[in-house]
Amino acid sequence: MIAFWMMTGLAAALAGLLVLAGARRGADAAVEADSDVGTRELDELDRLKARGLLDDAAHAAARAEAGRRLLAQGAAAPRPVAGSKDRLWVLGGLAAAVAAALGLYVATGSPGLPDQAYETRVDAWSTQLETLEPAQLAAVAARVVKERPGDRQALAMLGAARFAADDPLGAASAFRRLIELEPKDAQAWARLGESLVRANDGKVGGDAEAAFIQAVKLDPEQLGARFFLGEAALARGDAAAVRVMWSPLIAALEPTDPRRIDLERRMPKAGAE
Repeated sequence: MIAFWMMTGLAAALAGLLVLAGARRGADAAVEADSDVGTRELDELDRLKARGLLDDAAHAAARAEAGRRLLAQGAAAPRPVAGSKDRLWVLGGLAAAVAAALGLYVATGSPGLPDQAYETRVDAWSTQLETLEPAQLAAVAARVVKERPGDRQALAMLGAARFAADDPLGAASAFRRLIELEPKDAQAWARLGESLVRANDGKVGGDAEAAFIQAVKLDPEQLGARFFLGEAALARGDAAAVRVMWSPLIAALEPTDPRRIDLERRMPKAGAE
């Protein structure tokens, strides 16, 4: 926060210098413009005399009149809008304003506190878990995990909430932390694989397949993991592996379940190798 105020003060000083420089250039330009007009008028009088359009008396009178106007303009020429003392006053005023604002903030503010409005909302969400959106539930779970890093249930809830909130990478991070605490949690391995699949636009990559394999190894009844392992095997043309993975899944579904019908349609027949 102190760095922010330092940058604010620097920006204010630069802005003041730009204003002063612009004002000085404007005054100088006005003086130069008036001088150019007078010079052109005298040159034009000389050209008229050279062409015989003005006699000596008329030329002398016209030049005298033009000279008087130039002298009058010089006497009334605008002073520079910003002098050296003005610059000191402006910069000093800016510095004093920034210092006063910083002092007031330090005296009455709390630079080290987090966003109180957001923290207040999380406090309110924690009392009404049943009505929360996935992103809100993830915020509540993240706070619990921060306070109790070894809480496996909070990590599982955090991963599930992030997954539902379409944050697959965040979900995968939560499930990895859960697996570090409980390496034999088959459900966590399966959810890790699902998060990696979603993060990979629906494709079962190597990391996801390894997670699914571990889930089925720990618990053969992990039907979700079996589904994705069958998808991976189907993609590489391993018909036998597809049948091994999908047969228990098909048997667990009702005959009229659309998911079972789809799996039966897609599963390679015996002897397809």
